[in-house]
Amino acid sequence: MTDDYINSANRSHAASSTPPLAGIRVVAIEQYGAGPFATSLLADMGAEVIKVETSRQGDVGRAVPPYAQDGDSLYFESLNRNKKSVYIDTASERGAKSLRELISTCDAVLNNLRGDQPATRGLDYAALADINPRVVCVHLSGFGREGDYAAEPAYDYLMQGYAGWMTLTGEPGAPPSKTGLSMVDFSAGMLSALALVSGVRSAEVTGQGRDLDVPLIDVSVSLLNYLATWHLSRGYEPTRQADSSHPSQVPSQILPTADGWMVVMCAKEKFFRRLVEVMGVPQLADDERFHDFAARLANRDLLIEMLKDISVQRTTAQWLAELRGKVPSGPVNTVAEAFKDPVVLSRNMIVETYHPTLGRVRSVRSPIGHGAPITPRRAPRLGEHNDELLGSQTPNRAAAESADPHDPSTLSAEGLPVR
Repeated sequence: MTDDYINSANRSHAASSTPPLAGIRVVAIEQYGAGPFATSLLADMGAEVIKVETSRQGDVGRAVPPYAQDGDSLYFESLNRNKKSVYIDTASERGAKSLRELISTCDAVLNNLRGDQPATRGLDYAALADINPRVVCVHLSGFGREGDYAAEPAYDYLMQGYAGWMTLTGEPGAPPSKTGLSMVDFSAGMLSALALVSGVRSAEVTGQGRDLDVPLIDVSVSLLNYLATWHLSRGYEPTRQADSSHPSQVPSQILPTADGWMVVMCAKEKFFRRLVEVMGVPQLADDERFHDFAARLANRDLLIEMLKDISVQRTTAQWLAELRGKVPSGPVNTVAEAFKDPVVLSRNMIVETYHPTLGRVRSVRSPIGHGAPITPRRAPRLGEHNDELLGSQTPNRAAAESADPHDPSTLSAEGLPVR
């Protein structure tokens, strides 16, 4: 074994113990969910995320109920772990200068402002290239930065309506329904994080930054994916499916059990054969009405009624014990049950921090494992890192932990808590 090989192996080992985004500095002008979710993923991978809050109340997420107190909330904690916060009055000449100086030191700027605002607030590449030619500007907007809708406000819920998601969710005949989670926001956040690291990589190679756009409307439409291809190519009209069924793979849905529900996913022919074998009706696998994907789709209602008559005879746990390792299957947990499920517990997804007013905060970690443990830090108080990052340009922030940013009597003329 050569010395070069040994040195290479050592370097590789050293690199694996360093967070993958260590050394990357991101300035985030963000609020609420989509933008903060994007930068929380980056922070969990080691990036230095500097959250710029431009109002005296800070990110509106700090006040989201039901668990909000003293200028912070559990909602805010869930989306802003491991970040730093500075308060900057960007409407003032001094504040605008401070922001530009901060951006001159960073690799990327991410905002989730309305599409018409980045240009007017000097946050696009054209406005920043003179101070930082390598800066990557990610714009997570509702409808993009151009066009008739650029100035329109946008939220996850609205996008689910625009993109047709609500007509796909719920039982047939029920009113249109949103998904149970903010999946447009979360998906846009993930794609914004991907856009940012892609842009930073490009800037490392070319020495030049760029603008990257991630509009919520584009994200929500893009996630129609294969349904969109079916519709655009063959005129397919998606509809709601009973029992949360897959539109074409049968059976791939929930089935009732003696004490609740279970999910089965027969995404391959072999899984259907195994399912009916476990359920005691192996002959159905060779029945011409059910022998392949197309036949089962054509005779979905008949097959599902047969399976339901059998599935209700045993408990969820009994079925899953028989199906495990044979057919993709699982329980339909409540959220409380999910965090007690052995499968979830085995993944060590829960992290814990301590907040000076909210106390112990338990939340879920990033799903990206990178082999470099990061001690989780609570979300920052409003302007907590002004001294560290902006120095003497701003008033002292030592009182950040005790001052109430919503109480005008505790704010300096520039909106920062005073002693």
